[in-house]
Amino acid sequence: MHRSHHCAQLTPTDLGATVSLLGWVDSIRDHGGILFIDLRDRKGITQVMFDPKANPAIGEQAAHLKPESVIGIKGKVVARPEGTVNAALPTGGVEVDAIELTIHNISDTPPFPLDDVGGDKVNEDMRLTYRYLDLRRPKMRKNLHVRHKAAKSIRDYFDSQEFIEVETPALFKSTPEGAREYLVPSRIHPGQFYALSQSPQQFKQILMVAGVEKYFQIARCFRDEDLRSDRQMEFTQVDVEASFVTREDIYALFEGMLKKLWQDVLGQDIPTPFVRMPFHDAMNRFGVDKPDVRFAMELVDFTELFKTSGFKVFASTATGGGAIKAINAKGLADLTQGELKTLEEIAKSLGAKGLAFIKVEGGEWKSPIVKFFSETEKAALTAQLGVTEGDMIFFAAAPWEKACAILGRIRLEAAQLLVKRGKMTIRHDDWKFLWVVDFPLMSHDEAENRYVATHHPFTAPVAEDAAYLDSDPKKVRGQHYDVVLNGMELGGGSIRIHNPAMQKKIFEDVLKIPADVVESRFGYMLKAFTYGAPPHGGIAFGLDRMCALLCGTTSIRDVIAFPKTQKGQDLMAQSPTPVTAKQLKDLHIAIAMPE
Repeated sequence: MHRSHHCAQLTPTDLGATVSLLGWVDSIRDHGGILFIDLRDRKGITQVMFDPKANPAIGEQAAHLKPESVIGIKGKVVARPEGTVNAALPTGGVEVDAIELTIHNISDTPPFPLDDVGGDKVNEDMRLTYRYLDLRRPKMRKNLHVRHKAAKSIRDYFDSQEFIEVETPALFKSTPEGAREYLVPSRIHPGQFYALSQSPQQFKQILMVAGVEKYFQIARCFRDEDLRSDRQMEFTQVDVEASFVTREDIYALFEGMLKKLWQDVLGQDIPTPFVRMPFHDAMNRFGVDKPDVRFAMELVDFTELFKTSGFKVFASTATGGGAIKAINAKGLADLTQGELKTLEEIAKSLGAKGLAFIKVEGGEWKSPIVKFFSETEKAALTAQLGVTEGDMIFFAAAPWEKACAILGRIRLEAAQLLVKRGKMTIRHDDWKFLWVVDFPLMSHDEAENRYVATHHPFTAPVAEDAAYLDSDPKKVRGQHYDVVLNGMELGGGSIRIHNPAMQKKIFEDVLKIPADVVESRFGYMLKAFTYGAPPHGGIAFGLDRMCALLCGTTSIRDVIAFPKTQKGQDLMAQSPTPVTAKQLKDLHIAIAMPE
């Protein structure tokens, strides 16, 4: 059972040596009665030769081998014959002439090809059902290795910065102000529940009160949310908190972490410091608070221009306090009716009544709305959007934030259509890091007619804005910051409130959480703050998302060993499953199924 070498190790310097290898049969080839197999382990591949004439017993054994069977061999390293050298493999200059074969396990025929080309064509549900086979594919093995290297790089970095890793509980109390939680019934305390921790937020702040000063953790977190390609119900955060820091300290610390991470994993040097973009600018220019700045197509504001327009829809929006925004998808005038209909449905899903457009074709502006535009308006659009033949202009007319969000999404969809046509190139490895800063501390929930925290209720207001907490909370900026890369939020954090009176004010006076609820959910934390809480701040990075970007994949499921599907199922283990009546009785729970 002992190997002398791994399967990517042997070279011409080992000629004549007797070696032992272990692994899986990657492929089998019969060349005139002589069998050649590619033996694979997690390091690579070595070619092994079985000659039945020289060794009839081993030839008989080898005849029963099938791909993906697990074997051990002992043999002599020989040079490959002239013309058969495989320069693509580190071991391509040699092969092993087998003298002993141990068959550990004969494999059934796999349900799909285990190479990257064939495996990528397989339905993802099939891959997840047979995840143990999917993880044998080179791409998936590489992804797991990248994740390992990333975690090691991060740990080494924070150790060098004198942070200490502290584990915090997965079972916490329910604090239903954020995302939906997973509840865990207590057998010992009937009728009471734990919640699986959405993040270590409150624990890490308590650690600052405890004098830890520099904490980090690669933490498992849980949220009962609808899933998608970049979201899982259980995920991993790089969670960090530090005392006596400012926003500038945080920026420098994490730019250093990301610089080291990209260097360690990809061997690439990313420039620092990162660009900083206020939230308002990000929304105004790109329509989203995590802008992809690898391509232009920025939003342009035409609110003033259309206040006196003959197009009443735009004029009434502009004079009623809304905004008129436009983008120019250059070269997209060949958009099909089906593609245009899809874009319109996307706009409607975000609250638009429709999607106004102008198509520039054959020297004409083609659109149902063009007849309402004056020559002055056309000239302004041409000048500010750089309109030329073949362009496609899209508009949004709505309250400012909604208009930005609608066009921000259309911008991304239009970019993908241009990429599909070969008219735009967006490289996944064109690393455009930036900080988005100066977020509003509060937003107003119209349905509940109350303010809610934009980030979370522990975020400190910008000092010079704190006076507006009583009169106009929407004017208050939070000391909140997000790291964004290529349109994806890598992480977010803030400088925290450390003053118990200010924290209580945010809970009760601004968020309108009743005092008894504040006490039941956060009383222990407010009490801790009365015993000398230092100023502190931190951030949490999504390890899964970072690894997906490092691996060049759009789905975090590709960098998680055993992910759930978008329906929250583990197809391999077939969970979730029903439980027994006795289990429910032990937990004092009865099930009421939906009708």
